[in-house]
Order: sequence, then structure tokens, then C-alpha cells
Amino acid sequence: MSFAALLADLNWMAIVDIVIVSVIFYNLFLVIEGTRAVQLIKGIFVLLIVSMLSRELELETLTWLLDKLWTMMIVALPVVFQPELRRALEQIGRGRLFSLPHMREDAEKTRRLISELLRCTKVLSQNRIGALIALEKSTGIQEYVDTGVKIDGVVSSEFLVNLFIPKSPLHDGAVVIRGDRVAAAGCFLPLTQDQSLDKNLGTRHRAAIGLSEVCDALVLVVSEETGVISSVLEGKLQRFHDENSLNALLRQTLLPAEQPAKSLFRR
Repeated sequence: MSFAALLADLNWMAIVDIVIVSVIFYNLFLVIEGTRAVQLIKGIFVLLIVSMLSRELELETLTWLLDKLWTMMIVALPVVFQPELRRALEQIGRGRLFSLPHMREDAEKTRRLISELLRCTKVLSQNRIGALIALEKSTGIQEYVDTGVKIDGVVSSEFLVNLFIPKSPLHDGAVVIRGDRVAAAGCFLPLTQDQSLDKNLGTRHRAAIGLSEVCDALVLVVSEETGVISSVLEGKLQRFHDENSLNALLRQTLLPAEQPAKSLFRR
């Protein structure tokens, strides 16, 4: 069939169908981009190619073995891809179609929150005071709030710094911020199971990555040894923030209405 004949058979419904499928695959790629799921998918493609070759070459033993392996993988894949599947479903639930006006944070309060976080992380970094701050977004993290001490206090730089002062009662753990208030301190976060991380990363960084793998929270980390400020969002660690880069990240993440719309084709 020629290309012209193929175009002649296309109707507007087929075009809509192609566009929808393309958008779905594009967003699925964004969900798994930068995660260990990329390597797992590469492994699946390798197995698929080997299975096709074994059938073409009539390698009966290898074909039988791979058939059994595919049967096991049908059960195993949902378990292996559990974090990515959970993240994909959460992103669908966080879509604009389901958003409610009363759930949107007040922009002025968010700007004040950003200002206090910048002041706080600067003081912590200069004094090399270790800190772990999780900013709850659309996905609730009440299960981790319950592991700490409930506070429900207004966020301020001085308040946060005092929470992380060494040997203070709540310094060993994470502070969870909900909206513009400190929900709890001394919280325990899940550690990531990613074995490819730099061995020099401590428990704070691994807890930050672990939390971001199961929800959309933005997590800030200040290293006790070096004073380096890091951030983790959707499982991606960014290190060596200065005040400008951290300010840009906080505004982009917490004040998305201020950011220009991203073009699908430009990306």
C-alpha cells in the first residue's frame, strides 16, 4: 500500500485515535524517565527480541524456557513496576480535570513560604546543620506525618532552624510542611532501594529519594557534613543548590501558574 493510499484511508477519528495514543505514550515516558523502570523496559525488549529469534531459528528448548519466563513475568511485572504504576495513577488523579478550586494554595502564602525556606536553608547550610524538609503537594503523606510529633505551626525560618539544631528533641527526622504550616517534625521517611546511588549519600538523601518515589512531594536536604543543599522531586536528586537555583525550583514547583506553558513539541 502506497503512502498516498494510506493517507486516503485515514479519517478524522483515526487521527484523533493516533494523537491520543501518542499523548498517552509521551506521558508514560515522562513518568518513567530517569527511573530504574527505563532499564527494566530495556531488559524486556532484549528478551522480546531473543524470543522472536528463537522462534524463527526453531530453538525449541530456548523457546520453551522463554515462554515459561514470560508467563512468570505477567505476574511479576505489576510488582516490579509498582512504584511507577502508582506514580502514573497519582498523576492521572492530579490532572486538571479533577482539580478543585478550593484545593489550590494561595499564591501569596506560597511566596512567603518560599522566602522562609530560602532563609532557613541558607542558615542551615552556612552552619552545616543537617536537615530534611518534605513539602506535601497533591499526594497526601499522612502516614509519614503520623510517625512524627504533630505541630501545626506557621512556617518561619527561625522555627525550622530551631527544629534541626543538634541534640534538640526533634532534630533527628524529617519536617513535613503542609500548605504554609509545619504539620509534624521528627518524621520517619521510607528509604530508597535504588542500589545505583552514590555510596557517599547518607540516610537523609536516601530517605528524601525514597519518599519522592512514592508521592509527588518536594524534599529538601541539607548535608550535615558539607552544608550542600539538595532537592529531590519524583525520584530525581539535584545537588549543590545556591539561593538562585533553589528559588527557581521552589517557584517552578510550588507556583506553577507563574511558569510559561511547556510545549509538547518543543520538549
